[in-house]
Amino acid sequence: MTINDKWIDFAIRLQSIAQAGLQYGKDKYDKERYEEIRSIAAEMISVKTDIPVERVYDLFCNETGYQTPKVDTRAAVFIDGKILLVHENNGTWSLPGGWCDVNQSVASNTEKEVREESGLTVKSEKIIAVQDWRKHNVTNYAYGVIKIFVQCKYEFGEFEKNIETTEIGFFGKDEIPENLAVEKCTREQLLMCFEAYGNPEMPTIFE
Repeated sequence: MTINDKWIDFAIRLQSIAQAGLQYGKDKYDKERYEEIRSIAAEMISVKTDIPVERVYDLFCNETGYQTPKVDTRAAVFIDGKILLVHENNGTWSLPGGWCDVNQSVASNTEKEVREESGLTVKSEKIIAVQDWRKHNVTNYAYGVIKIFVQCKYEFGEFEKNIETTEIGFFGKDEIPENLAVEKCTREQLLMCFEAYGNPEMPTIFE
């Protein structure tokens, strides 16, 4: 499902205004209006994506405070010039990673996600890129996501069975699978990781 769409962007902006108004507004009538704006934004998402409005509301309208993007960390682990990908339950391949937990740093969250999804223990070494996924990925969430790609050094371990992935694989630059989870990582982002691995002096990309 893709929701890269100008109307979706309008809905996201409306939701952000409503969420801030509900957090900081004092007048009860104003808060009622912000609730109505939030409901309209959820209905706009539902119409554009065919997701039931109740589900949209659960995903889209369940936070409080000023709305900010979510942080997603992705690990680039290389062994003998090949990059680690995990095979997800839905049949797609991806860099290991996930949402940054509130009690984790970018480095520790990246290492945790690799361990959970692949069984490997790695050490975060440097940030390859910080990217707004709306510019690079197929988006399927109704909020902003900042993706942080972290180059990691393999230390030890082997694949362990888990609830998220079915296997792991190491792929060369010319062996990248076609069935990528493109909301998580694209071919271009993988090639970016290869470039950073081959050029240790490459500056961090942020866009």
